[in-house]
Amino acid sequence: MTRGRSRSSRCVCALGVGAVLVAAVSWGVATALPAAARVSCSAAPAPSVNLRGCDLSGRNLAGADLSGARLLHANLTGAILTGAILTGANVKGAILSGAKLGGADLTGANLQKTVAVGADLTGAHLVKAHLERVDLDGAVLSGADLVHANLTGATLTGATVVAAAFVDTKMVGADLSKANVTDSHFEGAALLRADMSGADLTGASLFKAKAAGVNLAGANLTDAILVHANLSGADLSGITWTGASCPNGSIAKASGC
Repeated sequence: MTRGRSRSSRCVCALGVGAVLVAAVSWGVATALPAAARVSCSAAPAPSVNLRGCDLSGRNLAGADLSGARLLHANLTGAILTGAILTGANVKGAILSGAKLGGADLTGANLQKTVAVGADLTGAHLVKAHLERVDLDGAVLSGADLVHANLTGATLTGATVVAAAFVDTKMVGADLSKANVTDSHFEGAALLRADMSGADLTGASLFKAKAAGVNLAGANLTDAILVHANLSGADLSGITWTGASCPNGSIAKASGC
């Protein structure tokens, strides 16, 4: 009987030691994690920093290098990010309303489902950026470079987007109603079922744009270029056609192409 209890005690003891060892190893692994992998809302801006879910509203991050940073669901309301480097950053679901992003480099960044109402992105670089379902209502993107970006389902209602580049950009189902997109370039852009009703497209180029089913009702197409654009099934009612170039290359009449 004594021997049995002795063996049982030794087993329990061994198990206890094993548990301690496992816990120690686990703790060692956790503490060995790189700082960039842990959330630290007080961390200084740096490449690959993890600021997920942090409240950074109103923060001055002008010119900061946040390349590859994790800013998912962060609150950047009114933040100053002028000239900041956010290449490859993950900003999905963040709030950027009223933020200043003039001249910021967001090449390849993930801004899916971000809320950037009234944000200033003047001259921002958004080449190949992921902007699916982003809310840019009333935002300013004049001079912005969005070549090869994805704005599927994006909202740019009433936005000011003068002389911006949307070359080969995917904008399926995007809402640009009442937006000012004068002199902007949509060459080769996918504008299928996009809403551009009431938009000012004066001098804009939709050369070879894939715009089947686009809503252009009440839009201003003065001097716009529509050569080789696919407008099949488009709503072309109430358009101002003055000086516009039709898909077949002819100059539009007052009644349209």
